[in-house]
Amino acid sequence: MTERTPLTVVTGPLGSGKTTLLRHILNVMPRKLAILMNEFGEIAIDTKILQGKNVEMADLGGGCVCCSLLGEFEAAVDEIIATVNPDQIIVETTGVAEPDALVFDIQESLPQVRLDGVVTVMDADGLVAYPQIGHTSRIQIESADLILLNKVDLVTETELETVIHKLQSFNQVAFIVRTVRCQVDLDLLFGIARERLQPAPHHQHQLEVESFSYTAQSVYNRACFETFADSMNSTIYRAKGFIQFPEGTHLFNFVAGRWDLELFDAPATELVFIGKQVRQFQSNICDRLQACERSSGE
Repeated sequence: MTERTPLTVVTGPLGSGKTTLLRHILNVMPRKLAILMNEFGEIAIDTKILQGKNVEMADLGGGCVCCSLLGEFEAAVDEIIATVNPDQIIVETTGVAEPDALVFDIQESLPQVRLDGVVTVMDADGLVAYPQIGHTSRIQIESADLILLNKVDLVTETELETVIHKLQSFNQVAFIVRTVRCQVDLDLLFGIARERLQPAPHHQHQLEVESFSYTAQSVYNRACFETFADSMNSTIYRAKGFIQFPEGTHLFNFVAGRWDLELFDAPATELVFIGKQVRQFQSNICDRLQACERSSGE
């Protein structure tokens, strides 16, 4: 009997730290790895962040892997196994995906792989700021074999205990690991192989979540951009991408009011904004970004 390729699903809400986890895995994992990424937004920012690493990548953009892209997902898995034959496959879902549908499809339609586990990344700081657990986040928690409770350095111990109790109320089986920037022992991530029988799911998507992208070749005034980031509209829950400053291009990460910049080699400014009905603010956001462009005389 041909040995099946282990497949790990990495899921979690927007901005919880899924791509940060993948960057950590790629830095320390010696085995041959393939990653399938499903991003929310027109520009595959996360894929570009991981490019150049010693890994085979496939981008499942333009929809949600848990429903509209299931056919593409199955085809991508078939192609990766046939051409690369990796030791491990990781699927990173978009933050609005419900992994139970993906797990069901893996069981029903992909006999050449075995589900090694579902790893759900949760944002401790986000759960304190937004304590209400929505339908999709609840499914992500309930589906988990392992929960990485990320950004624990941003909350108090009392807040952390409250968050852990809430997670355990949805899932009493999953082991909860506290992390900062998703630094975790890989022995905890892989080799879970918990037997499960996933019933066919009933889907309810967060249809109010929208995204738009902004691209430019301009160089931006950093102080102006930081003021823009500090005052970003509260309907924007997640923003990410690359922004060019005189001192170099930076990776921009914004989640629920917190943001940071990291020096990163990218050729142009590319930003994605995600939030509830965010497109109605697109014109204002683009105008404010353009106001931060440096003139040639500066």
